[in-house]
Amino acid sequence: MRKTIVVLLLAGVATVAANLFLVTLPAFERLSADPRNAKILIVPHLRWGIDPTTLVIDLWRVDGTAAMVDVDRCLLDVAAALKDRDFTRVELAHRTSVRFQMSGSYFKTLGTERDWQNPVYTMRTMPENMQTPDGLPAFERWSGGMLGVLGKQIDDHNALHRRWYFDEL
Repeated sequence: MRKTIVVLLLAGVATVAANLFLVTLPAFERLSADPRNAKILIVPHLRWGIDPTTLVIDLWRVDGTAAMVDVDRCLLDVAAALKDRDFTRVELAHRTSVRFQMSGSYFKTLGTERDWQNPVYTMRTMPENMQTPDGLPAFERWSGGMLGVLGKQIDDHNALHRRWYFDEL
């Protein structure tokens, strides 16, 4: 009985340590490099603490002075910190409740392009790459005239933030 308890405790400690060293600490290191990120608390971790195929980006706090662009920057910084990791899926959660998901390959693209891609382009096109937790498209992929498409993409970007966390602040 005592051996079983010790083994279970060690397994729990190993799980927490793996999350901490492989996912959370590298992301926190990147986030702490920009003082503007202090307005946001995002905790990235493996789903259930053990699923190496699914990353959860859990948004816990958004200060009253923070803007949507601050949350976008934090998300992109986490992607940059973990760009060398391969995930099948990345879930966006608010206080443990999953609201959206994206493919791991799109998340890797966000991280790879973080340092050079125009962030306005990234913000405009991010919603069309989001899915509901059930795997259905969360937003449309727009086509047509440039001004009309830009307007719809910005509307979708705002809706993404509202549905992810903003409506609960």
